[in-house]
Amino acid sequence: MKLTYSPASPFARKVRIAAIELRLVDKIEFVPTAVVPGQPNDEYSRITPLKKLPVMILGNGDVILDSYVIVEYLDELAGGNRLIPASGPSRWKVKSEHSMLQGMLDSMLLCRYEAMVRPEALRWQAWSDDHWHRAWMGMARFEQQPDLLTRPFDIVSIGLVCVLGYADFRFADCGWRKAYPKLDAFHQKMLERESVRISVPPPA
Repeated sequence: MKLTYSPASPFARKVRIAAIELRLVDKIEFVPTAVVPGQPNDEYSRITPLKKLPVMILGNGDVILDSYVIVEYLDELAGGNRLIPASGPSRWKVKSEHSMLQGMLDSMLLCRYEAMVRPEALRWQAWSDDHWHRAWMGMARFEQQPDLLTRPFDIVSIGLVCVLGYADFRFADCGWRKAYPKLDAFHQKMLERESVRISVPPPA
């Protein structure tokens, strides 16, 4: 199996953490890939027209898209019910919570592109503020979860780690730790796990 990734991608980080936790990381070849908004990458577009990271390329050439779907594939490969509940109400709760985290990351990435890639004269501050508010209020929602520090380590834990790590990486002055002390405690606890610690993005 091959995984296209960038060390800066929170979506690729999610898959890396999952692969380590599921003891499948040694079966994956990690392929560094650069995807830049506004710049064509015809070779990568042939793999996925969406031009997003990561994708999993299987030995038979099949391509699995989307970080969650890749983690779901790896979870099944490892026997299932490890990071994603196999069935029942807990499955739908975990999938829904993860979808929220995925949307938060999407909004944060759009804020990053708006500030760093779009020409200054064309930037839309209200649009950027709205997307940041979505991510910020998502953090507030998870701050209110009473089982934050005791819940099983699952795809939601991984997704939340990636959200907070990306906030540190790209929005270092946003003040999430002061605003959300329970999230800070959660993040510090998660950094004790090797999979989380070694996948922290490199200094910007």
